[in-house]
Amino acid sequence: MNCVKKTFRDVTGFDDRWVILFGYPITSVLSSLLLFNDQFESMNLPFMSICIPMSFLYTGVFWIGIRLSYKYVRCHFPGSHEIGKRLMGLGVGFLVIYFFVDLVLDPVLSRLIPHDGGGSPSVLMVFISSLLLTALVVSIYESLSFYLQLQKAMEEKTELARQNVESQLEGLRNQVNPHFLFNSLNTLIYLIPEEPDKAVRFVQQLSKVYRYILESREARLIPLREELDFLKAYVFLQKERFGENLRVVLPENGHLPDAAVVPLTLQMLFENAIKHNVISTEKPLKIEVFSENGHLVVRNNLQRKNQVMDSTGVGLQNIKDRYRILSRLGVEVIASQQYFTVVLPILSLEKTGAPDRVF
Repeated sequence: MNCVKKTFRDVTGFDDRWVILFGYPITSVLSSLLLFNDQFESMNLPFMSICIPMSFLYTGVFWIGIRLSYKYVRCHFPGSHEIGKRLMGLGVGFLVIYFFVDLVLDPVLSRLIPHDGGGSPSVLMVFISSLLLTALVVSIYESLSFYLQLQKAMEEKTELARQNVESQLEGLRNQVNPHFLFNSLNTLIYLIPEEPDKAVRFVQQLSKVYRYILESREARLIPLREELDFLKAYVFLQKERFGENLRVVLPENGHLPDAAVVPLTLQMLFENAIKHNVISTEKPLKIEVFSENGHLVVRNNLQRKNQVMDSTGVGLQNIKDRYRILSRLGVEVIASQQYFTVVLPILSLEKTGAPDRVF
């Protein structure tokens, strides 16, 4: 679409009707006061009754001309670095408008203005007044255009940052699902030849657990109560394998009603604890989950295996990355001689104004 067919809004990005509605009468009155101040001071009513309408007409001609000139130069030189070219184009436009008014419109309209109350303003005053009017209109338009461009640039920057975060989260989410399925299938392979009945029950519970994983995979945050419900099902699966050698202590479901966690965080911490520690009758593994000083603590007694299974590289780093991206809060990992502890920041659904699931 060429510049002639484009609307003013297409070129500048804003509708100037409100600018004209308020700016046009104000600049008309200011122009009259600037050129005929002595007539207004003396309250020359016959002169004012004609001068003010004429001022509105002159201002209207200038405003329309400047507006068309601005649209033209803005269409051809839209970049912020091309402001010099726009000013040169507007300067040419101003001179064309000025000489049109001076040579064509002024001789006709000046006959209607009575001069018995005082002399006409000098040519220099008329030129300065016209130049100031042009500068005012151009400044308004250029300021609005600059503001909108800046706002658009900030919105685009925010959108790019959001897309970057979403991309990172998607990559981390895609690590979680295969990781869980891989370990679950390993457990199932162990159960099938040893205890087929338990394997059947395991598959039934696994389907429920995996349904939760599929439903929550797109969520940024999940209510703590839902994560704990899921964790109970996951613990049931693990107890099918380890029995009373695995001991788990979970908090009451309703003690933190507005608390939220990153989905599958607790499951991954449990999985790591089971993966890296000895679990036997002589050395049962105890995993506790509790809240302390505004944090959610996951702790297990430390009894590392002599031969640790190969790590997939997901685990703790995945959890740290997701918390960093979503909340800018860190995850603390503490390893002592007796315990391995992970301290998670408790996120609030209420403070973020988020629903039960934050997508």
